[in-house]
Amino acid sequence: MKKAIVFGATSGIGKALTELLLQDNYQVAVTGRRLDKLKTFEEQHGKNVLIKQNDIQDVDHVEVVFNEIVKKFGVVDLVIQSSGVGYVNSELDWEKENQTINTNVLGVTKLYDLAYKLFKKQGLGHLVGISSIASIRGNRFAPAYFASKAYQKAYLESLYLKTKTIPSKKVFITDIRPGFVDTAMALGDGVFWLVPLEKASKQIFSAIKRKRRVAYISRRWRLIAWVLKIVPAWIMKKLT
Repeated sequence: MKKAIVFGATSGIGKALTELLLQDNYQVAVTGRRLDKLKTFEEQHGKNVLIKQNDIQDVDHVEVVFNEIVKKFGVVDLVIQSSGVGYVNSELDWEKENQTINTNVLGVTKLYDLAYKLFKKQGLGHLVGISSIASIRGNRFAPAYFASKAYQKAYLESLYLKTKTIPSKKVFITDIRPGFVDTAMALGDGVFWLVPLEKASKQIFSAIKRKRRVAYISRRWRLIAWVLKIVPAWIMKKLT
């Protein structure tokens, strides 16, 4: 039986992916801040679920939890990072900026490093990061969120490049870049191309199984990404 760890599994994409993994005969360790939701998930799915309460902002505890899971599982085949926070924060309220950076940059980096080092040691493994279409450009309404997703995109690419040094060639890095998915992370009003959570999760799971390097969710967002990459900043300033 393959083994996976999902960080940020109490709601949204992380929870939906965990359910798909269980259906695919994985044993899954799930983490999150809300212990009540973790316990409910354990009650629903039984022996194939291992729960660990964790706040990814506490980077020292992230390592403790990660090592406990590895000790329990032995070999880990898949790590999915789905934890994240984001705010519409035009006024640059520092508390919101700070939470975003601590979660989406510091905590995520800690987990990425732990997963990469484990997979290098094992000679196999698959790291999946849920970044965002927001990783492509900046945004005046949510600067820290968009910048943190750009950081994640660059870090995942860097880890992908580092896999060249692993002789087995069995370590994979996947960057999932959702557009607007019907979860609490869909920032702002008037969002378009809002994808139902079930549809998005199935597309993400398909990309994971195919070990895609980058996947846009839904697939139509690939077009938006292409446009965003070529539009000059002065036009972006007028349009957003």
